[in-house]
Amino acid sequence: MSSAVTVRRVADLSRSARVDVLVEGYARLPNVAGTVSLVRDAGRVVVVDPGMVADRELILRPLRELGVEPGDVTDVVVSHHHLDHTLNVALFPVVPVHDFQSVIEGDVFTRRPADGVELTPSVRLLATPGHTPQDVTTLVGTADDVVALTHLWWTGEGPADDPYSPDRDELRRQRERVLGLATLVVPGHGAPFRPSGATPR
Repeated sequence: MSSAVTVRRVADLSRSARVDVLVEGYARLPNVAGTVSLVRDAGRVVVVDPGMVADRELILRPLRELGVEPGDVTDVVVSHHHLDHTLNVALFPVVPVHDFQSVIEGDVFTRRPADGVELTPSVRLLATPGHTPQDVTTLVGTADDVVALTHLWWTGEGPADDPYSPDRDELRRQRERVLGLATLVVPGHGAPFRPSGATPR
C-alpha cells in the first residue's frame, strides 16, 4: 500500500491544510447532489465524497480552476457508502480510497479502522457512526478553522432526526464529539456552517 497512514490523537492536529468545496450538495428530491470537497496538505491532494452531481464537469471544472487535474489526486475519502457520495470515485486514477474500515487501492484491500488515521499532520479521519454505522468524518486543520467534512448533518439545519440513522443516541454522541472539535462544518448536502447553540444535536 503506497499511502502511509499514522494514528494520532486529534489534539495533535496541525493547521496547514486548505479546504475547498467543489460542489455544495443538496437534497431536493428527485434531485440530489452530495457535497464534494478538496483538501490539500503536505503534498497530498484529497477528494472527499466524489458522489452524485448533475454533470461531472461540476466536479472537474472547479478542480481545474484550482490548478488541480484528476491525475494530481493522491487520495479519496468516502464518508459512507451511499451512492450519492461515491458515484464518481472513478473520475480519479487508482489511488487509495479510504473508508471506515479499510484502504482500497486497485485490487488491494487493506483492513484498518478509520478512527484516528492521519493522512497528513493536518488531516485526520474519525469514525463517526450516525447517518449510517459506517460514517467517517474528515477533520482538517486550516490556518483559520478546524473543519469537519461529515454527513452527521445533511445541512446546518439538520434534520435533527436523520431518517436514515439506525441509532439516534449514537448520532447525538457523534455530533457532540465533532462539535467539540470543529469550528466549521461542511455537511453532506448543504453549505458550510459554523456550529452554534441552534445546531441540531
